[in-house]
Amino acid sequence: MTHQAQLKESLREHFTELRLPTFRTCWEEVAQRAEKEDLTYEEYLLELTERECEERRKNRIERELRRSRLPLEKDLESFDLERLPAPARRKVRTLAGGDFVARTENVLAFGKPGSGKTHALCALGQELIRNSGGWTKVYFSPCSHLVQRLLSAKKELELEDYLKKLSRYDALIVDDIGYVQQSREEMEVLFTLLAERYERGSVMITSNLPFSKWESIFKDPMTTAAAIDRLVHHSVILELNVSSYRLEQSQQKQQTERDNS
Repeated sequence: MTHQAQLKESLREHFTELRLPTFRTCWEEVAQRAEKEDLTYEEYLLELTERECEERRKNRIERELRRSRLPLEKDLESFDLERLPAPARRKVRTLAGGDFVARTENVLAFGKPGSGKTHALCALGQELIRNSGGWTKVYFSPCSHLVQRLLSAKKELELEDYLKKLSRYDALIVDDIGYVQQSREEMEVLFTLLAERYERGSVMITSNLPFSKWESIFKDPMTTAAAIDRLVHHSVILELNVSSYRLEQSQQKQQTERDNS
């Protein structure tokens, strides 16, 4: 093996040991260009490190998107913002910046089934991850699934550990609260979660029930008032008073079929 070949092999080994995979795959290409364009050592090194950082950023975003359990098809690009009332439209655009997470504010989206509540919050969750380069951690769960997981953890005397695990997420998206009626015991663990996250982490909730009907969720006037108080204290409320997007799509499809028949 020639000295040049030994040098290249040593570099590859060092890049592997230092966990610099982009350096390992790109250094020769960049070196050839640096020689051709007469780049300085600093310029050569800067390009390599920029490529390494960009690749790590991309991988971190992909990893956090997977961990979030967000439905990735519900992104901001596919969300029809023009369907929303102007105030809600402005709020969504502002929320996409992600500043509310740093202030541990909550986002509460209300509207009829099919109004786009879930899509809006899922899109915002993805924006939080992408815009932060994967540093903002988001977790999505239907309310019924989350409640069952909380209840199971309580029965196994692991509720504190599970709440600690959830506290690592900067934003917790709870979808369709009140859509499925739960027992008092189930709602107690949900209240425990909301109380635990109060002023510690953002909660993003969708519901087709206005606050006036939340007693049917928490089963008790005092618990209901306490839950609403914690959620609303630092919050942005999205009122999506629009018709069902799914219904509109179905009607348009039927009309197209009639027109083509």
